[in-house]
Amino acid sequence: MTFVKTICTAFLILFTTTSLMAQNPLVTHIYTADPTARVFDDILYIYPSHDVEGCTEDQGSNGFCMPDYHIFSTTDMINYKDHGVALDQNDVPWGAKDTFGMWAPDCIKKGSKYYYYYPGIPADKSALRRIGVGVSDNPTGPFSWEKNYIKGIQGIDPNPFVDDDGKAYIYYGGGKGTGALKVARLKDNMTEIQGQPENIIGIPEEGYREASFMFKREGIYYFSWGRVNQNNYEIEYATSDNPMGPFKFQGVIMPNIDNGTNHHSIVEYKGKWYLFYHYWSLSNHNRLRSMRADEIVFNKNGSIVPKVATLRGIGTPKAGDLIQLDRYNDLVNAKISLLKDQPTKGWQIDYIKEYGWVQFDNVLFEKGKQNKLTARVASGSKGGIMEIRVDNPRGLLLAKVQVENTGGWDSWKEITVPFINQTKGVKNLFVTFKGSKGYLYNIDWIKFE
Repeated sequence: MTFVKTICTAFLILFTTTSLMAQNPLVTHIYTADPTARVFDDILYIYPSHDVEGCTEDQGSNGFCMPDYHIFSTTDMINYKDHGVALDQNDVPWGAKDTFGMWAPDCIKKGSKYYYYYPGIPADKSALRRIGVGVSDNPTGPFSWEKNYIKGIQGIDPNPFVDDDGKAYIYYGGGKGTGALKVARLKDNMTEIQGQPENIIGIPEEGYREASFMFKREGIYYFSWGRVNQNNYEIEYATSDNPMGPFKFQGVIMPNIDNGTNHHSIVEYKGKWYLFYHYWSLSNHNRLRSMRADEIVFNKNGSIVPKVATLRGIGTPKAGDLIQLDRYNDLVNAKISLLKDQPTKGWQIDYIKEYGWVQFDNVLFEKGKQNKLTARVASGSKGGIMEIRVDNPRGLLLAKVQVENTGGWDSWKEITVPFINQTKGVKNLFVTFKGSKGYLYNIDWIKFE
């Protein structure tokens, strides 16, 4: 308990006021799971849960160690601000203490207020999880937490939804068979339900289901969930003309990515639709997950085109942003490995050989505005040359970096060079590798200014 709190406090001090830059996963300074993305006043907010290390055998829940909730925001989907801890497990008014069981939350706006819903382990032991709510004037809090959980419902993964007519609903639950996932009307105060919960009708009943999420597009209600079936864990969806169903099963949004779970959300932001989810590739441990995002598209008939998870993720980096080349679109004559002994977790491009390249799409250039390029590199050999080009491996040369031996493959150095040529607009970036035989150098990131 003390160890976990110390670690969390240290992270809070370091990152509450800073911006964090990444592709997939979106942030790497802490582990984040179950991301619910919401758009309020042209800012995208993410409300995830928080995985940590350090629980003892009698702490945690189902092997997860989750002490609190953080809130993140972004305006460019590249830089994410951590607003710190929104709610600690021991500050839940009705909750048991030191349970490390703060599972997937969500937040919604109605009127001028923001309502944050979360599952917690009740001190009265009346259920596996009860659902609580907090109210705030701001999407990042502080929230005033209701003294009691919402009467009449019990379960996990609360997902509030406010329809165009102002009526509000809450979806929740997890399990197998009929009634695993439920929906209830919320009263106008958003802290009580109206009537009795109803079962979600029309979705597959085989396998374990959880992670309810509802959104509306062009008059169609899309209800999605995560399900463990013969293909392991998939994100699936169904549609209806009524927010309470019945629903018609439509198929898979994202196939299995070797996850133990895949809690998700779907949101429109600046004219595009995005799927937020999580994966544990950063930690190599399925109880230490990291939130990710990919763009999704719809067919003309309203169906969702299935999406395969990508490394590149979303967002358009520009001058001043770190470009994590290891989140590539294509890679030739090189490999990807986790960074060793670094302040923050991440990956590097290594085992780089001549005549190879890394492709990183959708980078914004402003003509005449790029003056210099910085690359963080390491080399335990004679090194080699990095050429930064656009459009293809032989395209316009923007900059050239001469990398020499830095003292070892994990001895990092930042090298800054001037731009040779200018370009303009959103371009696909190619970093090509040149040198002698053998491995040339390792790359962490590049940045132009």
